[in-house]
Amino acid sequence: MYLIIDVGNSFVKLAVFENDTLKSKQVVKLNDVIKEVKSLRKKYLEIEKAIISSVGRLTESDTLVLSTLFDLTILNSETKLPFTNLYQTPKTLGVDRMALVCAAVKQFPKQNTLIIDAGTCITYDFVNANNEYLGGAISPPGLRMRYASLNNLTANLPLLNTEMPESIIGDSTKSSIHSGVVHGVLNEIDGNIADYKEKYLDLTIILTGGDTNFLSKQLKSSIFANSNFLLEGLYYILKFNSI
Repeated sequence: MYLIIDVGNSFVKLAVFENDTLKSKQVVKLNDVIKEVKSLRKKYLEIEKAIISSVGRLTESDTLVLSTLFDLTILNSETKLPFTNLYQTPKTLGVDRMALVCAAVKQFPKQNTLIIDAGTCITYDFVNANNEYLGGAISPPGLRMRYASLNNLTANLPLLNTEMPESIIGDSTKSSIHSGVVHGVLNEIDGNIADYKEKYLDLTIILTGGDTNFLSKQLKSSIFANSNFLLEGLYYILKFNSI
């Protein structure tokens, strides 16, 4: 049994896997990580190994505590990965992107695969049929950040919840914002997919991230939608390093 600890900027995802099956998943505040992990430790006594993926601010003291509870792997550029990394600056490659590529090569072996992570930013990562990671793109901002920036950086525009516009033509300030934000993101993603398909006709596309469910229903291309893809990738890395 394995514990996955995915640390973001504000929240942490905790997941427990057993025999390739996701047994438990929860989102906790950064300050509550140790308390919640200890609770999971009591609930799942069979957990022996854990992995931390951190793009946020997990303290050294918290990491030390976790290392006393489990055989702990801290994902970084030195971690053994099940693909050939051709990124020109491998030490700067985000740990979240590493995990997404690992999930792709595990679930879609020997396929040209584009992974789109729609969260705070939108990232694109490509691994070819030879199991080689070539890179991708980082595109700020994602849906929520676009809504927030319109509110924060202007004097009069409101902060709205994500909503699919009824028409491309907004006939009010609110509907104009929804049209601009949502269609802007959808057109960007569809455009990037089209560019990749021009070069790789046999392309597998995975959409993941916090906006997966909202966006997957609107995209023109055929995709595999999986909001747990990052957690599954971290699980595969932990297994790969436990052999």
